[in-house]
Amino acid sequence: MQEGTLAATAAAADSMGALMRPSLNILGDELTGRIVDEAKRVLAEVGMEIRGPEMRRRLIERGLPTDATGRVLFPRDVVEAAIISAPSSFTLYDRDGEPHADLGGDRVHFVPGSSGLKVLDHRTGETRLANSTDFTEYVRLADGLEHIAYLATAFSTNLDIEAQVSDAWRLYMTLTNSKKPVVSGAFTEHGVPRMVEMMQLFRADRADLIARPMSIFTITATGNFRYSEDSCQNLIDCVEAGIPVEIVPVTLMGLIAPVTIVGATVFHTVDVLAGITMAQVIKPGAPVLFGGAPATFHMKIASAPMAAIEALRLDVAYIAVAKALGLPCQSYMALSDGKILDAQAGAETFGSALLAALAGVNSVSGPGMLDFLLVFSLPKLVFDDEMCAQALQFVREVQPADDLPVSALIDQLMADQHLIMAEHTMAHWPSELYLPSTIVDRDNREAWLRLGGKDTYQRACDEVERRLAAYRQPETDPAIDAELRSIIQAGLTDQTTLPEIPPAPEPAAVVPSGAAARRQNPRRHRISQEGPPA
Repeated sequence: MQEGTLAATAAAADSMGALMRPSLNILGDELTGRIVDEAKRVLAEVGMEIRGPEMRRRLIERGLPTDATGRVLFPRDVVEAAIISAPSSFTLYDRDGEPHADLGGDRVHFVPGSSGLKVLDHRTGETRLANSTDFTEYVRLADGLEHIAYLATAFSTNLDIEAQVSDAWRLYMTLTNSKKPVVSGAFTEHGVPRMVEMMQLFRADRADLIARPMSIFTITATGNFRYSEDSCQNLIDCVEAGIPVEIVPVTLMGLIAPVTIVGATVFHTVDVLAGITMAQVIKPGAPVLFGGAPATFHMKIASAPMAAIEALRLDVAYIAVAKALGLPCQSYMALSDGKILDAQAGAETFGSALLAALAGVNSVSGPGMLDFLLVFSLPKLVFDDEMCAQALQFVREVQPADDLPVSALIDQLMADQHLIMAEHTMAHWPSELYLPSTIVDRDNREAWLRLGGKDTYQRACDEVERRLAAYRQPETDPAIDAELRSIIQAGLTDQTTLPEIPPAPEPAAVVPSGAAARRQNPRRHRISQEGPPA
């Protein structure tokens, strides 16, 4: 494949009818190989500053050398063995232990973004610190979004829970309000064991949790070729507990990484391969995602936009490296640096979601996020669900569908002057044409005005309330619920009780959104029920 080209790939592209998936890669094979080779050289000669004492001990015990300054060096053969050891795909399971998401190949899954510090309250317009009620509403909303494959502990609940147990508390609210898997992580050096204990309550034992993982934990590479104490210990705890991890460097182009795409990709690859190697040293075969959250450094205003086109270019570049190495991958895309759900947010989100889908990113973190990952918005999450749906629709495999040759379709068009009621149209339009919800306005102006002339943000707010009213909470064994709360309470220091969580309302009878809510053509409806006339 030539550099910088958009192409279709397939296992047997030269055979008629072969499945063809649209794809995107900005690196050629030769350049990708040079980038990987340079990253291996840097790991062997420069190495990493490993600040976690237990991780450092294990690496040295395994035979990894150190230089005169104490940096741990990663010999080429150790890195290459780790790449071979890491699985090319793995499966996430839901709370009930059923297979839910297959991460690998070009299979794309969109996930809410993580690390938000505040929420944009759609009812008041205020951007503020979040509480447990905000987080519970988020989980209940995301649980029903069809194109958000699994969840994330998306934003902090700063107002009503102590920091040392806040990660476990958010996991509790996720586990008791949804059965979907979750991307999470510990925010303290020893937070993982508590969260593992909580998830194990939904499995027969620890071995079952390892065999059927329900979560991915994020391990952040610190930058400057360094791993912090927290990241090192969390990586050890996750891998030993069988939790898949995503290695996520925050590569800042022009600040702590080269401003150029090839140089930045090398720096990024060094950080990720170090994390993958450490995971495989701890436990060969541990599932690891080749991830990242790159941004550019805006020289004039000292900001770090993640939706900058150059940052998205770096996303696509390191994903190409991951695929060349046969590793599952993750990225922070389908998000916006904008402050509200407006034209900028829509353009940045859809553009990056489409790039992620074309590149075949296995786990795309970002929907719902605004303002450099600082702010989470429920209306933006439902809007993003629509954008993700359209990106996924675009990258479906292309193959003939009763339309080669087209002679019969031409005959019918000549006879009827349209194909609206053609048997071929009626058979294929439900799968070929994606009809978005009413968040996306595709009606005529008169109908739009009749429904209030609402803009995208107003329609998204309406959809949030509609979905929250229709939410049905999964049942949780009271004994498990009590044990979950007991595990969290054991970690409290000053707080004596856990925050109150509002009970889920009785599901209301609500008008459906999407195609079912649109104006109906009586003739089309009758034919869809009875079939075309003989």
